[in-house]
Amino acid sequence: MKKSFQALFSAAVLFLAFPVCALTQERMETRQLDSIRITADRVLKDMGIQKTVIDTLALRESISGSLASVLTQNSTLFIKSYGRATLSTASFRGTAPSHTQVTWNGMKLNSPMLGMVDFSQIPSYFIDDAHIYHGASSVQVSGGGLGGAVTLSTRPAYAEGFNTEFVQGAGSFGTFDEYLRLNCGSSRWKSSTRIAFSTSKNDYRYVNYRKKNIFYDPQGNVTGFEYPVEQNKNGEFRDLHVLQEACLTSRGGSQWGISAWYMNSTRGVPLLNVDYKENNSVKSTQLENTIRTVTSWQKLLEQLKLAARAGYTYTDMLYLYRRGLGNGEWADMVHSQSFVNTLFAQADMEYYLKGKWMFTGNLSVYQHFVTSMDRAVVSVSGQQAIAGYEQARMEISGFLAVKYRATDRLGLALNLREDLYGRELAPLIPSFFADYLLSKKGNVTLKASVARNFRYPTLNDLYFMPGGNPLLKPEQGFTYDGGVSFAIDRDYLRANGEVTFFNSRINNWIVWLPTFKGFWSPLNVKQVNSYGMEAKAWAHVLPGKEWNLILDGHFAWTRSINLGDPVDWSDQAIGKQLVYIPEFSGAITGRLRWKNWEFVYKWCYYSERYTTSSNNTNTRLGVLGPYFMNDMALERKWYFKRADLSVKGTINNLFDEEYETILSRPMPGINFELYLGITPKFSSIRK
Repeated sequence: MKKSFQALFSAAVLFLAFPVCALTQERMETRQLDSIRITADRVLKDMGIQKTVIDTLALRESISGSLASVLTQNSTLFIKSYGRATLSTASFRGTAPSHTQVTWNGMKLNSPMLGMVDFSQIPSYFIDDAHIYHGASSVQVSGGGLGGAVTLSTRPAYAEGFNTEFVQGAGSFGTFDEYLRLNCGSSRWKSSTRIAFSTSKNDYRYVNYRKKNIFYDPQGNVTGFEYPVEQNKNGEFRDLHVLQEACLTSRGGSQWGISAWYMNSTRGVPLLNVDYKENNSVKSTQLENTIRTVTSWQKLLEQLKLAARAGYTYTDMLYLYRRGLGNGEWADMVHSQSFVNTLFAQADMEYYLKGKWMFTGNLSVYQHFVTSMDRAVVSVSGQQAIAGYEQARMEISGFLAVKYRATDRLGLALNLREDLYGRELAPLIPSFFADYLLSKKGNVTLKASVARNFRYPTLNDLYFMPGGNPLLKPEQGFTYDGGVSFAIDRDYLRANGEVTFFNSRINNWIVWLPTFKGFWSPLNVKQVNSYGMEAKAWAHVLPGKEWNLILDGHFAWTRSINLGDPVDWSDQAIGKQLVYIPEFSGAITGRLRWKNWEFVYKWCYYSERYTTSSNNTNTRLGVLGPYFMNDMALERKWYFKRADLSVKGTINNLFDEEYETILSRPMPGINFELYLGITPKFSSIRK
């Protein structure tokens, strides 16, 4: 009854009274569209592509928000989170986290060890543009995106002169967030410095339904029980991010840029709610230092665009699992440390011919050096030992594409990608795209695409000690997409939407399973079939003078079925939904702005998720129930001669929903945050 009321209330509020305004952003887009070159680029470059563009307003929603929370609310991706400020990975169209490729300023962020990206460690305030490529469309970004790809980019502010912005946040569970940005520049050069710092005790309370306090009478008979209220243990965190960027436009028209991103993170790994240990007996901590740098160059000619990038990534990640000895000293049960060094280079070319043809090509090279060691291993003789691996691998990827606008209504595109992993050459990866303008009224467009794709095992899949399997085969499959989109542009209404159906069959799917030797090891599943439907819609309404309303919604129906061979006669996983993949999910964001006030309401829904490959629902541990999430925020801005001020308050989990996205990892209930922002105004620098 409670959940039904929440769903009804949320839907009524969103559709009858809510959300957004993006006048500043619209004016910026109008300036960009003034260029005939950029307009042509959009017509040809995205022909037949299934792509979601994350609104800048969503990225700037909260300084405490990570990209994980933004993707949850503004896309059809399912973000599997282990809790607040802990590992958050993406499931795209029912695939594994390693099947989503992620780039930042053109350089891949996916770990060569794990193959995935932790979106909780990407502050949304650092990202200026975020694009999501669905299914076959990911081939133009990178190989290996069996589910899709996410491209992120950052850049210095376009404003000339000197300006700064500071936001201070404070919230529940001892959470404090600070964000500072410094910009300066002229018509030819720009510089930007961003700093984000977050700390939290993260000690929220929750009702633990995995435990019971039993009550007895004097004779020892059970008279009742209650579920205890506990605190999140060992969940404190401290994250520091620093991003420095600069760009220069030479007198010859070349554009040079450099971006450097440093991250220092210390995070406790919370105890499970089925764990009876105390903080003073065990402690798990993850520490990470990461540096990413990308330098870029590009040159725009009349019909030709040339670009080149080079980058470097260094990661030092340490996981400690320690047990207290009772005398103030701690013993390392796990001391797992990994070092990753990656060198990156890429060259791009785009050529336009007569406004109907576009030719694209790029070549990228990654050289990985990985060392992974656990220094707390005890040998059979009782002596301390070291287990791990040290490997290097080069990855080369070449891409060619031709796009042709045959008529005003019909567009065709053919992409070819070739990947080399170490000494293994993948078969050619082709993809084909088409779109057809069915009706100019409403800009109704049909889209279709098909792609072949490959993904090679990660270094952990092959060499992890113990359990790595060097005999693994690469994952491969075909993806088919088809859908229809529309767009409406009126004086009082702007709206667009899209519905897409997809089907993907992936052979040799890699999955880690327990062995009789006591550790886990990866193996290839014969086949996984992922199919379903995605829908999205956006509308901007002008209900009255100085009023702006924006609604943005997403919905997904996803079936991800194991079609592999049984491991033994009793295997019940065949024909079942993969674990932790919700069949239904949806999200709606509403924004309402009047003068200097803005009100935001967010609603999202996930259906039940199975925790066992057999989809067993006989016990409460076999399935995680569906849940609705509701957040709201109210902001007021003041514009003065010397500075602009803003005050914003947010309420997360408005109805105090009790839920888990991962088994035995309870999430926080209702919580609050307050932000104060100031943007001083300075005189412009002389040109």
